[in-house]
Amino acid sequence: MNEEILVNVTPQETRVAVLAAGQVQELVVEREASRGLVGNIYVGRVARVLPGMQSAFVEIGLERAAFLHVADLWEQRRGAAAAEGREHRRNGNTATPIEKMLAEGQPVTVQVLKDPLGSKGARLSTQLSVAGRLLVYLPQDPHIGVSQRIEDETGRAALRDRLKQLIPEGETGGFILRTLAEGASDEELRADIEYLRSLWRAIRELAGGPNAGAQPPKLVYQGLSLAQRVLRDMVAADTTAVHVDSRENYALLTDFARSYMPGLLAKLQHYTGERPLFELYNVEQEIEKALLPRVELKSGGTLVIDQTESMTTVDVNTGGFVGKRNFDETVFKTNLEAAQAIARQLRLRNLGGIIVVDFIDMETEEHRAAVLEEFRRALARDPTRVTLSGFTALGLVEMTRKRTRESLAHVLCEPCQACGGRGEMKTARTVCYEVLREVLREARAFEAREFRVLASPPVCDLFQEEESGALAMLSDFIGKPVSVQVESNYAQEQYDIVLL
Repeated sequence: MNEEILVNVTPQETRVAVLAAGQVQELVVEREASRGLVGNIYVGRVARVLPGMQSAFVEIGLERAAFLHVADLWEQRRGAAAAEGREHRRNGNTATPIEKMLAEGQPVTVQVLKDPLGSKGARLSTQLSVAGRLLVYLPQDPHIGVSQRIEDETGRAALRDRLKQLIPEGETGGFILRTLAEGASDEELRADIEYLRSLWRAIRELAGGPNAGAQPPKLVYQGLSLAQRVLRDMVAADTTAVHVDSRENYALLTDFARSYMPGLLAKLQHYTGERPLFELYNVEQEIEKALLPRVELKSGGTLVIDQTESMTTVDVNTGGFVGKRNFDETVFKTNLEAAQAIARQLRLRNLGGIIVVDFIDMETEEHRAAVLEEFRRALARDPTRVTLSGFTALGLVEMTRKRTRESLAHVLCEPCQACGGRGEMKTARTVCYEVLREVLREARAFEAREFRVLASPPVCDLFQEEESGALAMLSDFIGKPVSVQVESNYAQEQYDIVLL
């Protein structure tokens, strides 16, 4: 399936949309104020070691300390390569406890594996790597690996042998061949090797050389910008064009491509039209739809997507779709269409972690198998790693999708200040009764001539109409006047009680 990539650049943010078959398949937003950290290398300082969790918190200059687990220590992984170490890992143990390898205040060179998510700090590793277009360089590990997406065993072995012949003599590091390396020439592979080795020398000099400069924590390597990562990671053989609407960034990307991936120069196009690029391709509308919990299917069915902190649930409904023959046909066709739509929505919204899909119940095993196979085919187009299980005893489909960055909703939205992110508010009547209880409590605790309630218009309306008797009864009971004052800028759940 041919794809087009749109790159919209402003001084504040860069937005990328991947289009296939006329539909937006993926959206990535990177803001300068909160640029992604994955791949960045820091010289950090150990802030705290937690033996009970076999982990440590490391200060790397962010708002929250980052998290380093013992399994992500390169020294631990290297020790686990031995037979005894492998046995320890199978048993869920570690050969050396973290408190014997790290101490508070110790400087440590680390790389970010995962961006901070919600209240969680960044995830770190001391096994460092630097990615190029064709290869990933492992300066500490002599291992030669091949991407799991290259499935042909014969081709994997041939690639590994080719690479071994190209690695300079005396090189102590290793490499992983990325998917794009499958069709690369020896010259292209050799150029990527030289680029990565020279980049690592510069990183090592900055991290610990005589010109290292300031004390930790400090950033010693920052990953590529989103626009550059688009060329390196997202452009594939079936990509027909990369449209860039910024003249300055088009020039930068052209220079970047000319230096490291000249084969992509022909696909780069500078968009100069009057209409905004995202508006021309209806991407702005797709962004608005991707922030809504309800997705309309062409057949009349619907998806309801609920993203929570622990998991994402997707509920499939028939809606207004009625089959021509019977209800089983209606259910089957709706589920088939939903399988395609769910796969697209997961990628579009960048939903990760545990995902539970509640397809409409199907009577026959044949229909369930067909829907599951259609879902598996749709998910195969997703570049992010997905693990799909079959139907559970309750008729649910469980799956996981690797978390690579914040979801689209978390990037573009924030919790509602009125409801605190619950998605619902207390009714005006519930707030009225809370106010009555609070006035009674205040009257018993403090001496006041009068109590004045400041509340939202709906709450005040109830007090002046249906609940006026309750307010008068409370006033008689405490022996003090109670008045109500409208505050139009108050949310429905917000109120204050003023003692006069």
